[in-house]
Amino acid sequence: MTPIVAIVGRPNVGKSTLFNRIVGSRRAIVGDEPGITRDRLYGEAEWRGRYFRLVDTGGIIPEEKDLIPAEIFRQAKVALDESAAVILV
Repeated sequence: MTPIVAIVGRPNVGKSTLFNRIVGSRRAIVGDEPGITRDRLYGEAEWRGRYFRLVDTGGIIPEEKDLIPAEIFRQAKVALDESAAVILV
């Protein structure tokens, strides 16, 4: 089974830009305003001969109670739970 690596962090710190760079294409939408990424986005990647699935997550604000930020946090938690490794940005 191919390991999964999650990119996780606060809003607007460059997670999607890093995702695009590692997978080698512009699959994730990137912008200046926070909250663009809401769902998990998966891509295939290779580093030094090792293949893995990379997952981009929305920016997390752990104490936020509003509906959309809470759902983004839940999506990030799913990514963390299924990951073999995490890149904290």
